[in-house]
Amino acid sequence: MLEIVFLGTGSSIPSKRRNLSSVWLSYSDSCMLFDCGEGTQRQLLYAGLNFMKIDHIFITHWHADHWAGLIGLMQTMNMEKRKRPLHIYGPEAERFVGDLLDLDYWGPGFQVQAHNIPYEGHEISVAVDEPEFQVLSVPSRHSVPSVAYAFKEKDRVNVDIEKAGLYGIKQGKAVGKLKEQGFLEVKGKKVKLEDVALVKLGVKTVYSGDTAPSENVVDLAKNADLLIHEATMEEDIVKRMHTSPRQAGQVAKKANAKRLLLTHFSRRYSDVAPLVDEAKKEFPEAIAAEDFMHIKLKIDSFSIGKAK
Repeated sequence: MLEIVFLGTGSSIPSKRRNLSSVWLSYSDSCMLFDCGEGTQRQLLYAGLNFMKIDHIFITHWHADHWAGLIGLMQTMNMEKRKRPLHIYGPEAERFVGDLLDLDYWGPGFQVQAHNIPYEGHEISVAVDEPEFQVLSVPSRHSVPSVAYAFKEKDRVNVDIEKAGLYGIKQGKAVGKLKEQGFLEVKGKKVKLEDVALVKLGVKTVYSGDTAPSENVVDLAKNADLLIHEATMEEDIVKRMHTSPRQAGQVAKKANAKRLLLTHFSRRYSDVAPLVDEAKKEFPEAIAAEDFMHIKLKIDSFSIGKAK
């Protein structure tokens, strides 16, 4: 099961109700952050989450409301005697992470590994490849180099051994090869994986970061179970290189996403209901994210609660 906790759903300047951008994601034994705005470590404490479990931090772009929480978080990890490496990903990550580590006299007692993420072109890249999941990225459209990310649980393939036996395929290396290449030649006949197996699709969620409407993000979010997309302001006052709620709804519609969660709201909105209504004109399954919203997501279920 994929668990998502919103630690900050505001843009640029924090408000009483909304901290700056950060999303916690956990799957199995893996914990990660997407963006790390100012005050993120305090939000983690309020949410009852263990920041020492975080091994991967994915920064969408280097505007301070999306990364300024890194300094305090890494300092605290160091004071708590962290030893495991911390991986930080983003456009030009090596340069920016290097600059952050040079800001003070301190030197972390753990390794900080920076990973540059491609931010030009249209290709979807693999940032992390684990046995059970991948984190993918694609360039987005903002005023500085920026990317969007997707968490994709790998599909699970269950071969029906009894059915496979009817084609002369036995348990063992043959089944492994069938899974790997998608077919087998058996006695001159081609047996496809789908002939003898049930494929259970993995869950997929996409985080847009800051972006103007982007076909790259549409491609990344194709058939996503959940699209988390910025919706900073109403269409008639939308800032350059951001997305309005209506436009976010259009992106979700084009991508054939199952659900749309709007986030990154300007502090001028004490009530975001009108923004959600605007998005629903294009995509009825739109809702607004709130700080400490806790989502549990499976391929066949979706629930919303509140973090501690």
